[in-house]
Amino acid sequence: MAIKLEKVDVVVVGSGWAGGVVAAETAKAGHKVVVLERGKRQNRSDFIGAKDELRYTNRFDMMQKLSSETITSRVNIDDVALPVRTQQEMMVGDDLGGGSVHWAGSTYRWRAYDFEIRSKTIERYGEDKIPKDSTIQDWGITYEEMEPYYDKWEKTAGVSGEPDPLGDPRKNDWPNPPLKETPALKLFKKAAKSLGYHPYQLAACNLSQAYTNPDGENMNPCMYCSYCTMYGCDFSAKSDPIATVIPTAQKTGNAEFRTDALVRRVLYEGDKATGVLYTDVLTGAEYEQPADVVVLAAFTFSNNRLLMLSGIGEPYDPKTRKGIIGKNFAIQGDITFLGARGFFEDKKFNLYAGAGALGAGLSDFDADLFDHTDLDFIHGGGIELRQYGYGAIGLNHVPKGTKRWGAEYKEKSIHYAYRNLMVWYTPAVLSYWHNYLSLDPTYKDDFGDPLLRVTNKYTDQERNIAKFGIEKCAEIVEAMGADIIDKDSVADDEEFDHIYSGGHYTGGVIMGPDKESSAVNTYLQMWDMENLFVVGGSAFPHFGSHHPTPTIGALGYRASEGIIKYLKDGGGQLVQSKSLAGQA
Repeated sequence: MAIKLEKVDVVVVGSGWAGGVVAAETAKAGHKVVVLERGKRQNRSDFIGAKDELRYTNRFDMMQKLSSETITSRVNIDDVALPVRTQQEMMVGDDLGGGSVHWAGSTYRWRAYDFEIRSKTIERYGEDKIPKDSTIQDWGITYEEMEPYYDKWEKTAGVSGEPDPLGDPRKNDWPNPPLKETPALKLFKKAAKSLGYHPYQLAACNLSQAYTNPDGENMNPCMYCSYCTMYGCDFSAKSDPIATVIPTAQKTGNAEFRTDALVRRVLYEGDKATGVLYTDVLTGAEYEQPADVVVLAAFTFSNNRLLMLSGIGEPYDPKTRKGIIGKNFAIQGDITFLGARGFFEDKKFNLYAGAGALGAGLSDFDADLFDHTDLDFIHGGGIELRQYGYGAIGLNHVPKGTKRWGAEYKEKSIHYAYRNLMVWYTPAVLSYWHNYLSLDPTYKDDFGDPLLRVTNKYTDQERNIAKFGIEKCAEIVEAMGADIIDKDSVADDEEFDHIYSGGHYTGGVIMGPDKESSAVNTYLQMWDMENLFVVGGSAFPHFGSHHPTPTIGALGYRASEGIIKYLKDGGGQLVQSKSLAGQA
């Protein structure tokens, strides 16, 4: 029998950017908060000297282990799904701070077009332009309404960058100047400008200088050590929850973070949540944590699965097209991040120095900034060149046609180690009626609970937008003077093929203006259960053209505003106003 604990004001499931922001804001407002994290406790000192490519890049040390719990995967709704057991094919973060502790730091605001994608597409091109199977919808909130929340998160994170010449209006510049402009980035920018494009230095959560954020958290300048993506930062130079919102929450004295705590159910009576049930994975003991407000702020998969296991909301049925929970799943996976790699004979670059978001990009082919009238897709993507910093084990790029072993491979891998650059395209991914999440009828985890089942396949929209982007990237690589240009390819019959690499998965608990079209309102408050908030990428009705983290952080601040207002007023559905600032 579960041990019932003392009631708190807010219980938060997950300690990444979504949960960390909610914990910090509600604790600062004076509320008693408990945060439950399924993974282990970690802090900055755990990463000192941990420059181990084999451990982190090849053996995925910071990723969720898939032996006790994973997902099952299939392409079509009548296929039998199978468990995903290879970590390279599903990289999901774990431990205190969540996936953002090992993120690259790539920072983009999503476009005004994204938040009103359906209405803006119809307004310009007519409804027939939308792919027939797509279920894209407006988010119930505009970019103008989101802008203050983006701004607040960017100041917390201390983002380094320069303005995008084609960016949407913003009240303030990035808090810090951009990272260094390396020779490779200069070459990219020069080539892009020669083609009439508008390149700029990418915004990064790798800090360009020492910075103290509005909550008083200190961060250090990036050392360009290159051990960034899939690693924790030992310099405290990468903005993540354990450098920012978690210590902010802890300093209030109102927030407690419990690790190794696997939440298995949301508890409720009638239409009100009463708390959560969780298991201490080290001891096996079960606990009930009562709370006035329950916040699911875990990864997209976990948020969906918890609602389904708890019987909250109507599960989506693709055959009837009814129900909401699980609907509009989207993945920015292997059909994205495609482009062209250039190999140079007379140019060398120091590619072993870098940072997760050290790069340059352009937005000329993003969102609806270019005319789609004669194109066979909608939306767009960003083009970028990133100087991550090469690792000695996994990044020996050689031209296509080179044997993958023997003398020729050795010779060319050494010759081109400093002589190759990749330019890629990161297109948006639409939602479709046939892409969704559900509970698997066969496979279970160690506790006997059904695994989450993913059903997903790509369409001509994704293939066409990827092919378009690859050609634009190749054009830039040619202008950069590459002697050999290797273009990525997209097969005509390309499908999901059970590959989940990339780590960007959204949807299933989507937001919107009413309960008929969404699971949560624009404060991420459940329509069906007013004291349950579901925060994170699970709220996205589709996937925009860039990394999701800044939008997750911004929505975390908006949800926090709503939660504080809800607690102050003693309940009720929140009015979908532009902002509750000043009312909470």
